[in-house]
Amino acid sequence: MLKITFMGAGSTVFAKNVLGDCLVSPDLKGLEIALYDIDGERLADSKVMLQAINRKYASKAKIKTYLGTANRKKALSGADFVVNAIQVGGYEPCTVTDFEIPKKYGLRQTIADTLGIGGIFRALRTIPVVLDFIHDMEAVCPNALFINYTNPMAMITGAIQRVSSVKSVGLCHSVQACVPGLMGQLGMEYDETVQYKIAGINHQAWLLEVSKNGVDLYPEIKRRSLEQGAPDYDRVRHEMMHKFGYYITESSEHTAEYLPYFIKNTHPELIERFNIPLDEYPRRCVAQIADWKQRRALLVSESKLEHVRTHEYASYIIESMLYNRVYKLGGNVLNHGLITNLPQDACVEVPCLIDASGIQPVVVGDLPPQLAALNRTNINPQLLTIEAALTGKKEYIYHAAMLDPHTAAELTMDEIVAMCDELIEAHGSWLPAYK
Repeated sequence: MLKITFMGAGSTVFAKNVLGDCLVSPDLKGLEIALYDIDGERLADSKVMLQAINRKYASKAKIKTYLGTANRKKALSGADFVVNAIQVGGYEPCTVTDFEIPKKYGLRQTIADTLGIGGIFRALRTIPVVLDFIHDMEAVCPNALFINYTNPMAMITGAIQRVSSVKSVGLCHSVQACVPGLMGQLGMEYDETVQYKIAGINHQAWLLEVSKNGVDLYPEIKRRSLEQGAPDYDRVRHEMMHKFGYYITESSEHTAEYLPYFIKNTHPELIERFNIPLDEYPRRCVAQIADWKQRRALLVSESKLEHVRTHEYASYIIESMLYNRVYKLGGNVLNHGLITNLPQDACVEVPCLIDASGIQPVVVGDLPPQLAALNRTNINPQLLTIEAALTGKKEYIYHAAMLDPHTAAELTMDEIVAMCDELIEAHGSWLPAYK
């Protein structure tokens, strides 16, 4: 019996998307699904929700729950695929800490889950937990594929792929949503005849080529962008496209904090000009927490629960590997000769082909030099954060923060060190001890 283990199954909405996709697939009947979490109430909600889908669509799945670290190996034992969607530290206290302490130093953020000081500390508290999962997998399901959805994607996936032979890939939503979203906002028709090529790093991959029936669409995209103006929610990405020549996969609120150009205390007018939503992620968290009771009632109500297969990659990967069907996606893997002008130990986001042989990344070659240069400014703090997590040396935390583009543009080195020390102290037991 095929077994899928979902780590962080208390993320009920995301579990519905990924596992619901598997349950409605006609080719994945009779699964064993292991749900793992440390929150018993949310774990029970997810089981009720998935059992409802299981019955409604006659999926014949066997669904079990595993609560707490003592049961983690049991959840993983014999798994063929492991999906990771955990959040270590939650909104409170850790996300609040990631925003409020930097704010005392004059450092403002929007999402803080991928790069920047918030992304660095999210990685530092998450990598040790994920590596515990990986070490358990080495013992009880060494041939399983680990599918990581947890941010910061490049740091977590890169750490895994540095230390373990367990097969793994990192997946993000931004690649498959990029071209349909861009063309839609400009009034251009998107259909299956549109071809595109995307490569770079997670949340800063580049739309290198886009065409339809052999015709390059970039000139028309740029013309419409200039004539119509960028949508209010996407001004940063359009500005980057016109300045650097290529569109970025991830949203403007993310992109604004990966660069030194947009959130600047010396130029507060940029916030309004580019419509940058400072403190956006905390607002989303508060809204989602407040809305959970209503969403929970719908998710655990069998009479109202339906599922339409989503655009998430996971179920398609599983089908492709089981039935040797070639499937293409944007995956996060170590850069072993894939993007030739980026560091070889970086985690890159490139086209990958999936079949019974597993994940097969595609060689991209050189990125345009300006794009590779921008990627390297993000890769530098990523690699140093991984070094901090793997070695336990505090100096690497300082180095990662001092090399972060936005942080370095706003604070002095002494301020950065002081801020890091305060964040380490505030995180307390959510972080391992650093020497």
